[in-house]
Amino acid sequence: MQNHSNNVIECHPLFGGALSATIPRNAKDISELREIPDNQEVFAHEHTDQSIIVELLEFQSHVENEDAARYHFEDVAGSNKAVGPGTSEVKTIKALSKPELSMQECSSAWLLTGTQAVSKFNEEAKNIVSIHLGLFRLPQFSTDILVTFNNPLTISSSSSSAAGASNLPTHPWTIQDFDSLLQSLKLHNPGVFG
Repeated sequence: MQNHSNNVIECHPLFGGALSATIPRNAKDISELREIPDNQEVFAHEHTDQSIIVELLEFQSHVENEDAARYHFEDVAGSNKAVGPGTSEVKTIKALSKPELSMQECSSAWLLTGTQAVSKFNEEAKNIVSIHLGLFRLPQFSTDILVTFNNPLTISSSSSSAAGASNLPTHPWTIQDFDSLLQSLKLHNPGVFG
């Protein structure tokens, strides 16, 4: 699959070089701004409210296949306080084709797309965010690798994010950028899984 977006940069080391992936252009490493848990790498778009999070999580052996992707989506919804009727919806779940992935160690990989109504910094205002969730299952390392692309669809006028919205060209990340990241995610050192 060719990527025609000019947003992509070459491989970026993750977790001290234990993994790597192509991270889109205009990505700011949030660990340079604030403390991030050791099991996360967080990138935010410099000009939009988009973000990408790569997480190393405990393998959820009680759920299989697409149910595992749904489980992690619901877990993200809980973190986003997108709980309650109409605040969280799964649109599609599909298996990722292993030959297209650099992460050959995974037993399976899944892509879930959904939406969540998310408030920022405990504000009342809810922004509708499209959530693209890539899940790589590595039972041999007792690990699920979760890659989440948060892409705001609508921003409430009373949200703090509305103040930052400008009319300048922002070159937002695309789903193709996210697909490139998922396809390029590579394991270099399994020691990272403890």
